[in-house]
Amino acid sequence: MARYLDVHPVDPQPRAIGQAVALIRDGGLVAYPTDSGYALGCALGNQDGKERIVRIRHLDDKHHFTLVCADFAQLGQLVHIDNRVFRAVKAATPGPYTFILPATKEVPRRLLHPKKKTVGVRIPDNRVVQALLAELGEPILSSTLILPGEQAPMTEGWLVKEELDLQVDAVIDAGECGTEPTTVIDYSDGAPVVARVGAGDPTPFE
Repeated sequence: MARYLDVHPVDPQPRAIGQAVALIRDGGLVAYPTDSGYALGCALGNQDGKERIVRIRHLDDKHHFTLVCADFAQLGQLVHIDNRVFRAVKAATPGPYTFILPATKEVPRRLLHPKKKTVGVRIPDNRVVQALLAELGEPILSSTLILPGEQAPMTEGWLVKEELDLQVDAVIDAGECGTEPTTVIDYSDGAPVVARVGAGDPTPFE
């Protein structure tokens, strides 16, 4: 059964955050709230965690996993980003956007898109996520928690616990969170392409 961690949305309790991070470091898979619905997350090097996400979401090998980052400095170590793209991405973060960009050598090859060698990156505007990232000290390998056959992410912690109790190691509940998935901006070919319209305004990238 998944551990259920009830966390304050603005001032997350360090003990609960520490428990979640200990599970992540120990190879666990955690469901956590973001500014755009729930996400599934594990440590960057956790191959089993990645495979568990694939099984829960029924993903194919073309799916872009997302590296959830604490800040722009961390994001910049994971993807190649020129000045023009830098300005556009910086203006939209933190916020409900995922950016698909060419990965640096810091990113394990198995996390990259098999043909494009790209990866998704994002900086959420959410206190709980920021607390997790600060305690962990590295990005979280993540995917929006959209169940097979659904269009929108899960948004209620108790429902996540009920639905995925035997498939994740912990559920962090911080009350209401965003109800739309991120807006995905694909920079694979240099120019921005709006791959998915979600919570973030796509207008600056159109």
